[in-house]
Amino acid sequence: MERIKELTDLLNKASKAYYQDGNEIMSNFEYDKLYDELVALEKETGIVLANSPTINVGYEVLSELPKEKHDSPMLSLDKTKEVSALADFLNGHEGVISWKLDGLTVVLTYKDGKLFKAVTRGNGEVGEVITNNAKVFKNIPLSIPYKSELVIRGEAVIKYSDFENINEEIEDVSAKYKNPRNLCSGSVRQLNNQITAERNVNFFAFALIKADGVEFENSVLKQMKWLSEQGFEVVEHYLVNSENIEKKVEYFSEAIKINDFPSDGLVLVFDDIEYGLSLGRTAKFPRNGIAFKWKDETAKTTLKEIFWSASRTGLINPVAIFEPVELEGTTVTRASIHNVSICEGLELGIGDEIEVFKANMIIPQIASNITKSGFKSVPEKCPVCGENTVIKEDNGFKFLYCVNKGCPAKEIKKYTHFVGRNAMNIDGMSEETLEKFVDSGYIKEFADIYKLNRYEDEIVNTKGFGRKSFDNFINAIDNSRETECYRIIFGLGIAGIGQTNAKMLCNAFDNDLNKLINANKEELMNVEGVGEVIADAFINYFKDEKNLLEYNNLLNELKIKKEEVGETKVNENVIGKTFVITGSVNHFANRNELKDLIEKMGGKVTGSVTKNTDYLINNDSMSSSSKNKKAKELSVSIITEEEFLKLADIER
Repeated sequence: MERIKELTDLLNKASKAYYQDGNEIMSNFEYDKLYDELVALEKETGIVLANSPTINVGYEVLSELPKEKHDSPMLSLDKTKEVSALADFLNGHEGVISWKLDGLTVVLTYKDGKLFKAVTRGNGEVGEVITNNAKVFKNIPLSIPYKSELVIRGEAVIKYSDFENINEEIEDVSAKYKNPRNLCSGSVRQLNNQITAERNVNFFAFALIKADGVEFENSVLKQMKWLSEQGFEVVEHYLVNSENIEKKVEYFSEAIKINDFPSDGLVLVFDDIEYGLSLGRTAKFPRNGIAFKWKDETAKTTLKEIFWSASRTGLINPVAIFEPVELEGTTVTRASIHNVSICEGLELGIGDEIEVFKANMIIPQIASNITKSGFKSVPEKCPVCGENTVIKEDNGFKFLYCVNKGCPAKEIKKYTHFVGRNAMNIDGMSEETLEKFVDSGYIKEFADIYKLNRYEDEIVNTKGFGRKSFDNFINAIDNSRETECYRIIFGLGIAGIGQTNAKMLCNAFDNDLNKLINANKEELMNVEGVGEVIADAFINYFKDEKNLLEYNNLLNELKIKKEEVGETKVNENVIGKTFVITGSVNHFANRNELKDLIEKMGGKVTGSVTKNTDYLINNDSMSSSSKNKKAKELSVSIITEEEFLKLADIER
């Protein structure tokens, strides 16, 4: 099982490096060897993980999530915050203690060794069927060795590291996604499971409900071990008794400080299955288990200010800034207040003595306001653009919004696209970093990115940056100043202008940006792949005086790389065709050089062989690689590099 996981991760990393980054971390020979090993192991064990490179899980869009009643109610556990209560609960018996993960509980059913159904907990009686989404969870097995019906429960979670990256990319987050649990809930219940796949949802099994014919010797611990052998990631767990329970809780309380997944406590169940069931249940709780909630460590401090942070959705969030305090081993200086209503309810005033804590030992929050001097007012102007703000109500809560459509905070995505690898390729400029710079007023247009050294002192002294970080991204910015025409056009984010279209346009106008932006509609539509819609979008973009000024200011910061004019022309045998390149090349420096040539000639290069592929370029056309096999299955022409050069009428 460990080798299956290792191979899956390694092959996926190799594929990402090859297809997305244009790098090779292993040869085709090595890849195929490891791929064949994985296939053999999957066949031997009957375990195929959802992210295995040996399968392709299709994406599907549903109109709604169907509801389904659970066979038996899913009850919550009774709770305690006292370690002594856990020892009392065991009362001399052994138990299994594990994380209480903070995500979305899901029930999985397998039949004939295949994932058959996945249903959310819902209200405990009725859940939603999310089978299509579960199939694209990052670590779930789609096939398992056990062939009879298997029913298990587990938690779908999104790790903190993924949350920080993914949450910033979701257009419709607004105030709903304040933590990984909310983001996970929205991700698991998507109607389009491609979105679910992109959000790196993990599944951790925590309870076995049905597995007829398997001998577990009346032990929860043995059930957990068996589930792991079936290919599931099982929640971290340990066998405990009344004597060592306190020490194990101490272990978990330290581990949560560095864990990457959200947890709001621990779960303790009796290892003796029959004994636990014999205890029955109360009206609300089963008696075979108990939940342990962390005791929140609190500290008193003084509120220094309320900072209003604008987002790209227009929502302006209040953030409490207070005198530094130590909580759960770290120094804390700020806490999100989420909305205006909470400010009013806490009666927050500058200089108030407040009590703060870390929710679930992770997220700083205000517990109470001791002095309550009173919440004075909300800003009437947006802190980023200076335009008017409005208060809107949603579900009984007040939220502050900026109504200016041109607010720079709403343009974070524009800048993220601009600095991306396929555009200006500025390393280290994450969306989070850009948002901080926009919030601080450092960036108001593209050219400002190239003038960040004006704020050297401010940035170096900003938490999370420092001298090394500043020097690194300034170097990355300077390295991007000399660039190709197509990167600029693509980076502007004009509707409909993708990387390929940008290359085609620049090539058609001899990489002369002045000629290109002054071209008329007819001239633009003469370029292959440019229709009326794209031509109109291009012309309208540069008709806008603000856009034109921003573009000209940007050009003042850049140097265009000189390219041989007219060296590569559109070729009738290449134009409109889709190519896939695999293996080593002999006539080009690397596959990227060949890819660029194909695109300049009007073709398209993709990473995988599909029914839409016209040619697979592979110098070893008789190879038994996965791409060659796929091409043969789909009757896609496999040509060598020499055959491509002949097709494109190129002499080398």
